[in-house]
Amino acid sequence: MQIQFFKDLNKKSVKAAGGKGASLGEMTNAGIPVPPGFVVLSSAFDYFLEETDLDVEIEAILKRVKHQDIASVEFASESIKALILEAEMPKDTALNIQKSFKKLGAKYVAVRSSATSEDGASAAWAGQLESYLNTTEKDLLLNVKRCWASLFTPRAIFYRFEQKLNKESISVAVVVQKMVQSEVSGIAFSVHPVTEDYNQLIIEAGFGLGEAIVSGQITPDSYVVHKKQKDILDINISEQDKELVKSTKGNVWKKISGKKKTKQKLSGKEILGLSEIILGIEKHYKFPVDVEWALEKGKFYITQSRPITTLGK
Repeated sequence: MQIQFFKDLNKKSVKAAGGKGASLGEMTNAGIPVPPGFVVLSSAFDYFLEETDLDVEIEAILKRVKHQDIASVEFASESIKALILEAEMPKDTALNIQKSFKKLGAKYVAVRSSATSEDGASAAWAGQLESYLNTTEKDLLLNVKRCWASLFTPRAIFYRFEQKLNKESISVAVVVQKMVQSEVSGIAFSVHPVTEDYNQLIIEAGFGLGEAIVSGQITPDSYVVHKKQKDILDINISEQDKELVKSTKGNVWKKISGKKKTKQKLSGKEILGLSEIILGIEKHYKFPVDVEWALEKGKFYITQSRPITTLGK
């Protein structure tokens, strides 16, 4: 099997679907509103390496790496990435990916790497691998290969040696997920991350696409909600003069003018509606969560959820 839709995956699917793919499957099956998608499983990458005989070549290149020597790591990275990008994807794999994309019925998808290291420490790979947003059918197969190749960036190769994973078989799955073109988006914490008050959750919200908040390029509104009483305790509105929006040239900044600049991003009803979803995620996982969310045409979507790791208690 080379492809599975989110509904066929759960938290036990890390080895096949990587950490990210397993988490999206788990949330989909828990009834959490996740944008639809599928995972090109790690077995598809392994099959690609075998069919093209690249597994032997890659192993030979990695054996020669002196990981304390940056030039050696960079040379290995460039060589391996070129081999992967130039090799032809097996026809059955390509066909499966294209068929699954058509089933999604989305014009734009996010294509994200999802690592599956044997020790299950896939979270530690989170920052090492690539993502390609606003991918169309035309770029889909190339971006899947780019995600495969990102298992061999200089940073990922160095990490592999530092963590003594160079003797292990490390593979990569690829998440293909419908892009949400959000009017409002943001992050939320099911426990207040500053006061560490377990009775409060906090939502941060801004106009446009979520990358603007995640990358710290805009100051969002913040809303504090009492979890048991379902009351909004605090509303802090930030003025926003630009938003990140989708265009034919990728994501671009658009100026915000007039009354919208000082407008509250989510209504009281929306704040409480989103709070219910966040509480549902925390209840499902049984630990405090840090969530990325998006609002498109009046519907909330959860695009990422992970444990909050900064709490002292």
